Amino acid sequence: MEFRETPPAPALRFQVLGPVQAWLDGKPLALGSPQQQAVLTTLLLHAGRPVTTQDLVDGLWGDRPPAQAIAALRTYVSRLRSVIEPKREVRAPAELLVSVADGYALHIPRDALDVTVFEKLAAEAATARAAGEVQDAHELLLQALGLFSGRPLTGVPGPYAEAQRLRLAERQIAVAEERCTAALDIGLHAEVVGELNSLTAEHPLRERLRELLMLALYRCGRQAEALGVYTDTRKLLIDELGVEPGTGLSTMHSRILAADPALTPAAAAAAAPVREDSPVAPPPPAQLPADVSDFSGREELVSELSSALMNATGQAVVVTSLAGIGGVGKTTLAVHVAHRVRAEFPDGQLYVDLRGAGASPADPAVVLGDFLHVLGVTENPDSLEQRAALYRSLLASRRMLILLDNAQDAEQIRPLIPGVSGCAVLATSRGRLAGIPGAHLVDVEELTPQEALALFSAIVGEQRVAAEPEASMAVVAACGFLPLAVRIAAARLASRPRWSVSDLARRLADQRRRLDELQLGNLAVETTIGLGYGQLSPAEARAFRLLSLIDSPDIPLAAAAALLGVDELTAEDLAEALVEANMLECFTPGRYRYHDLLRLYAQRQNERTGDAEEQRLATLRLLDLLLATVYNAARAIEPDDQFPDPLNPPASTGLALATSEAARDWLRAENALILGAVEAATDGPRELRYPAVDLLILLNSLGADPTHGPRVRRALEIAGQSAGDDCEALARVHFAIGALQGLTSDFQGAEHSLRRSLEFQATADTVLRSAATNMLGIILSIGNRPAEALAFFEQALAISRVVGAPIGEARLISNIARVQQRLGMTETAVQSATDAVAAARTSKNGPCLADTLYQLGVVLSSGAAVAHLREAHELYQSQQNPLWQGYTLARLSSSLLSAGQHAEAAESAEESLAIGQELDSAYCQGLANAALGEALLGLAQPARGLACLQEAHAIFTRLGVPEASPVADLISQQHTEPLSPPAP
Repeated sequence: MEFRETPPAPALRFQVLGPVQAWLDGKPLALGSPQQQAVLTTLLLHAGRPVTTQDLVDGLWGDRPPAQAIAALRTYVSRLRSVIEPKREVRAPAELLVSVADGYALHIPRDALDVTVFEKLAAEAATARAAGEVQDAHELLLQALGLFSGRPLTGVPGPYAEAQRLRLAERQIAVAEERCTAALDIGLHAEVVGELNSLTAEHPLRERLRELLMLALYRCGRQAEALGVYTDTRKLLIDELGVEPGTGLSTMHSRILAADPALTPAAAAAAAPVREDSPVAPPPPAQLPADVSDFSGREELVSELSSALMNATGQAVVVTSLAGIGGVGKTTLAVHVAHRVRAEFPDGQLYVDLRGAGASPADPAVVLGDFLHVLGVTENPDSLEQRAALYRSLLASRRMLILLDNAQDAEQIRPLIPGVSGCAVLATSRGRLAGIPGAHLVDVEELTPQEALALFSAIVGEQRVAAEPEASMAVVAACGFLPLAVRIAAARLASRPRWSVSDLARRLADQRRRLDELQLGNLAVETTIGLGYGQLSPAEARAFRLLSLIDSPDIPLAAAAALLGVDELTAEDLAEALVEANMLECFTPGRYRYHDLLRLYAQRQNERTGDAEEQRLATLRLLDLLLATVYNAARAIEPDDQFPDPLNPPASTGLALATSEAARDWLRAENALILGAVEAATDGPRELRYPAVDLLILLNSLGADPTHGPRVRRALEIAGQSAGDDCEALARVHFAIGALQGLTSDFQGAEHSLRRSLEFQATADTVLRSAATNMLGIILSIGNRPAEALAFFEQALAISRVVGAPIGEARLISNIARVQQRLGMTETAVQSATDAVAAARTSKNGPCLADTLYQLGVVLSSGAAVAHLREAHELYQSQQNPLWQGYTLARLSSSLLSAGQHAEAAESAEESLAIGQELDSAYCQGLANAALGEALLGLAQPARGLACLQEAHAIFTRLGVPEASPVADLISQQHTEPLSPPAP
């Protein structure tokens, strides 16, 4: 996670407590290669102090620097300057990363680096603890530990980084010990047991952690387990180190055996306030509804609201308004807080349900009449104004709390607000009551997962939740962490002892039936949401329905305008009206999203009352916008390349994307929206499926994410079924399926699909046919059929020259170089790959240059390939193409092995393997495991190296690729154990 600081955050921020990252004005920066990141890390951790060139070289390469180490270092510094000061004019002196004598220094604000913030928070915690403020110390330590997002300096090479990695990891565990100590001091022994179990497993020889775990278990009433921890630890210390436990652990053991009463904190006794009322005075009104016995979570919000109400002093009355979607728990929260602070309002508490979400909201004049009667008025004035004036007069000398529940709007509650300070008003409403001057507006959001689970557990019982923790979390997640939904689900389960939690989770997993499942008696989530829907205008209700047509985490304004068929200003007005009504959420300006249950309700309204033709046109308008914009993105990223023409050219001009960076940012931001639109199209009428297929073909050409494979495959198969005998459509569908199969390492399937695509294209010389022919050549080359692959590459090259695609030619020539190499034409292959790189450089097409550099690196397959592969990797990194980053790192690792650089080769292979696993790319994992295994053998780690080689062999064998053979040779050379059978 990114580290968090108190706003305003510095414009330039750096993270080293995890993967090294940086942000400028909130936007992530591309920090370059791991070596470049190592230079940055060294400068950051020196906190503005100069670092000599020699120290930087030693820190990065140790005692084996390359011949051009100084030149490389200067290159890294130059690139870093460009990244962190992008607006610096050419030849203008650097202001941040400056040259100092024989070295460099990086000057940034202290709070711009997460490790500095970490140490600051740890120091503040120590001060708070010394002052006896243990709760504050605990919170500060939690914040400090929250800055870690993984292993410090992940992937950063060099001896300096390794030393700092160990130092920061030690600081992390030390602060974790302090946090657990503070947690025990404030009575969180049950909560900290799980964390201490994990920490002791990771650091089995740290006696302080074992001591804390014993104390936590003892305070939880688990004395036998606490003593068992000591027994296990003593055995471990004797077996591993030949020593007995230290004083702290031994003393804790003795105190537990003696049942030392000091180990159990005394319960704080709270004296109830005593107030003597005059026996002749009438009792003050106490109209608050009963508080719930199982109120869970929201500790910070309860504390904030309580503080605001109790500080009802000064010149103006305190008005606090809670807003949120139906079922989020506004009333429950308000009643709970009101009970908590009612002692501060000795003259009584008034309550009214204003029925603002219903068909007949309460009349303020009637409410005032009821309030006045409770306050002793026997004869009410006639007009609203007179009643309000009398009400304000009666409350002027009193200290009362007024709870106005379920308000319709600010106008409804305005007459019910007292006129002077001393009293406090707590109101709840679906929408924000922004019309009340000076009101404290609070948005009530869903529970956190942990809070929702606690509420669920309080109702169904801790044993049932503990027995099925994963199913319990699935239930509360299906409820969208909405308190009303969680209560209904829990109550249903509690009333059905024969049901398991898993039974309920399975019923809620069906989205089409989820709202039906979330009802019990007169409680129903659908009814609650329906009250808010009924308050919308016809235009707002239409917008609420149509925006739910696409399953996407959020919807940008341009997409909303397309779905609604209006301009962006009108779309924004409608969306903001829905936000005000809490029927839609907006956490980022110009982007809107539904709560999960609200989306299901909106989709149900589409099925019940929506216009199918209107929905079809809305989806078509969005597809039109997306297809046009993806074409704009493709032209910005590869301006000279050719892309297949769409079956139906879009009517929209799409969004303007002036630069390749803007295009990639847009594609990354809207990837989920595009996939959601494709899925909506495949579930809709036939005419929606053609632009969906065109979208997928374009995304593939721009480097699609293979992790979305199953969703895309389903969409393509449905599109293929509906294409009938339309050869052009079928050619596209089979091409897109083949490309997807290639991405996901299904090479046999890819060959079949691509051949089918070519069958439907006959002899047409088109960009699509060239692409399909090229792709088929790649698949055949991977399958060690170079002669067949060469024929297809040459055919694709001929078509590419006919259609005028010079970028495609460069890529094809580099592909031809690969098969030339496999056919034994080594010199010709190197020349072809070199020519392809030269053509790509001339075109200034970044993706094409990256591809051709990669192929040249593979063809060279020696230490000479390192520079080309490093450049390719940097390009893929800047182009946000993770799959090809993974491939390139694996190839780079092999080239580093040829150069005898085993340690650096292992690091590259590890990084490649992580990418392959994240993207579920079998081929990438195979390449990475093969390189990593060989590197580990060279680093004298034969057992681990052999395991990696065996995994690579299993993958390559399963894929049917020729890389299996050399890996098998390496395994046989180890003379350790027979070759394990390949994975099925």
